[in-house]
Amino acid sequence: MKKYIITAIFSLFSIISISAQSKKDAQVTKLYQNYIAIKSALASDDSDQTSKAATEFIKTASTIDYKQVSEGNLNILRKDATAISEARNISTQRETFMNLSDNMIALAKEFKVSDNPVYVQYCPMADGSWLSDESKIVNPYYGKSMLSCGNVKTTIK
Repeated sequence: MKKYIITAIFSLFSIISISAQSKKDAQVTKLYQNYIAIKSALASDDSDQTSKAATEFIKTASTIDYKQVSEGNLNILRKDATAISEARNISTQRETFMNLSDNMIALAKEFKVSDNPVYVQYCPMADGSWLSDESKIVNPYYGKSMLSCGNVKTTIK
């Protein structure tokens, strides 16, 4: 009887742990989707859409529970997204996106941000990396002028 009770308790803790993990992953997944919107807008050379996508990123980051992702990490992400949102110059947005990308890459390595593979891509001309949901290179640092510049550094599964 004790064996069954202990098994039931472990099962309950596992379910609670999986539920908490799922909530955390769902919150970080939404943040990742907002990040991809910023990347796509930069690749399209659209500073207005980049600002709007960064604003959505900030809103999502503000809803994430500090118990799920550390407050310090969220503050850094919000700070970078705010700078992108407030900048109206695409060059400035791209410079700040480099910092945002470095922090999102660290987050993607720590949390499950997508059910699909996440690609860490790198542009040697900008000396910067970014995350992508596809292996095809769509460079946010140079947009249409050098859209395919870069390569896949790693894949996060």
